[in-house]
Amino acid sequence: MGQRSGSADLPLHGGAVPRWLADRMTRLGAVMAEAIVYHYGRDELLRRLAHPFWFQSFGAVMGMDWHSSGITTSVVGALKRGLAPLAGELGVHVCGGRGTHSRRTPDELVAIGDRVGFDGAALAEASRLVAKVDSAAVQDGFDLYLHGFIVTDEGRWVVVQQGMNGDRREARRYHWRSEGLTSFVEEPHSAIEGPDQGKIVNLTDRRADASRRGQIEMLNSIGPDAIAREYARMAPREGARADSTAPEQPFLPHLVMPSHHEVRSSDVLIRRLHGTLAAAAECGPSDFSQLLLVPGVGPRTVRALAMVAEVLHGAPYRFSDPARFSFAHGGKDRHPFPVPIRVYDQTIQVLKSAVEKAKLGREEQLAALKRLDDQSRRLERSATGPSVEALIAEERRASFSYGGRSVFEWEPRPHLTMLADPPASTRRAERRSRSSADKRRARRDTSTAPSH
Repeated sequence: MGQRSGSADLPLHGGAVPRWLADRMTRLGAVMAEAIVYHYGRDELLRRLAHPFWFQSFGAVMGMDWHSSGITTSVVGALKRGLAPLAGELGVHVCGGRGTHSRRTPDELVAIGDRVGFDGAALAEASRLVAKVDSAAVQDGFDLYLHGFIVTDEGRWVVVQQGMNGDRREARRYHWRSEGLTSFVEEPHSAIEGPDQGKIVNLTDRRADASRRGQIEMLNSIGPDAIAREYARMAPREGARADSTAPEQPFLPHLVMPSHHEVRSSDVLIRRLHGTLAAAAECGPSDFSQLLLVPGVGPRTVRALAMVAEVLHGAPYRFSDPARFSFAHGGKDRHPFPVPIRVYDQTIQVLKSAVEKAKLGREEQLAALKRLDDQSRRLERSATGPSVEALIAEERRASFSYGGRSVFEWEPRPHLTMLADPPASTRRAERRSRSSADKRRARRDTSTAPSH
């Protein structure tokens, strides 16, 4: 039976994903999905998408804001765009999306079913049921605005959908998986991510079975008298104590995504980050030729590839700190640092080359990525290195050389300290630029619209 696998707090962000990042997310998301299917199969890709911690880390390694609700929309959108041309070859189809796109999901499923041979009408009904459960059977204060349905040629599927609470500026993500699902109305979720809202109505809880059956009986004998009698029976008697014998729900991991934009040392498991950095340094350009066949790839790209490799191969327990994966390609809002465009493009180029060669039977580059991930885990036991703050400061100092970019524009060339102070006109222009960026940031932070 499908069960919830965890929950997480997701701050609601305003703004939009810039085109330069959305295009790269599309390419990186698609080639990473290809690599997972090549190594582990389509079912494993579905299992990962149904895991809330992995999903958040997947978005962070692609340069989205590491903690925000926008990861859900941007990842679903990137996969839909990126996997559409590969659907015939890969056997994975992404339907739905945000707003009006979500309402087209049933029609998309029927059309894909007619094309590949599964029962699209049955999956369309499943799509509607999933949406109804999370909007009506689970009344937790969040209104659904996104519904993504990922299905394979075999008819197995995952649903990732999200609701928002505008008053609280928070979002909740719901994960469903068809594997092991025996009921849409009794504990069907593979995961629900979002903030604790106190008491909620959850008619999918196994302890709500009597309530569900009671509602059906009331509908069959509907009338004021029947409803009044049922209400009187269910109302607690004066002085009665709450039932303390009701079974508790099993312990579920809870991923808390804080509201602060900056990446702090408390957000990262530094031991694992040091292991990644050490593996990248040890397997650098001088002795890691199989991975570095693409011209121009250097140590910084290998660091990014090491984090991508962990998302491809890592076990679920390794994704408890999604902030760590933002050290691969930064974030669009400049946290922890601007997106290093040159590094990002090289990462895509290496992965694409590796996957294409593996299809032709030459698996050296894909195998090298797997070894890089293995090396990171081995070295994290003993590796040491700089603090999170020092790493961020160094990345920002080097951002211009990596083609650093954010929603606040390209990173400027740093002034050399040995040169004389820049002219007054230059200083005034820089102050105006910073002031404009601060105003844009303030407008974005006060927006209540969901990201992307």
